[in-house]
Amino acid sequence: MAPIMAVIGIGGNQERRKKVLPENDTAALEMKKRNEELEKELKESKVREEEMKRKLHSAWERLRVAEEAEERLCSQLGDLEAEAVHQAREYHSQIVYLTEQLSRAQTLVHKSDSSISIPSS
Repeated sequence: MAPIMAVIGIGGNQERRKKVLPENDTAALEMKKRNEELEKELKESKVREEEMKRKLHSAWERLRVAEEAEERLCSQLGDLEAEAVHQAREYHSQIVYLTEQLSRAQTLVHKSDSSISIPSS
C-alpha cells in the first residue's frame, strides 16, 4: 500500500506544478528572468569576493614584510645606540685623561715660572 501512495504523491506534485507555473505564464517568465539576474549577481559577487580575498592577502603579506623590516630596523637602531654609548664613554675617558694631563702640564709650567727668575735689563 505504501508504494502506491508514493506514486500518487509524486504524480500529484508534478500536476500541481504545471497548474501553478505554466510555461507561457508571464509571472513564470518574470520569475525565471529574476532568477537569472540573481544568479548573475551571485556570480559577480563571488568574483568580487575573490578579488577582495586576493587584495586582503596581498595587504596582509605587505604588512608582514613591513613588520619584519621594522623589527630589523629596531634591532639595527639598538645596535647603533649601544655603539654610540660605547663611543661616548671612550671619548669621555679620553677627555678626562687629556684634561688631567693639561692640568699637570699647567702645574709644572707655574712651578717652573716661579723657580726661574728673569733678570731685568
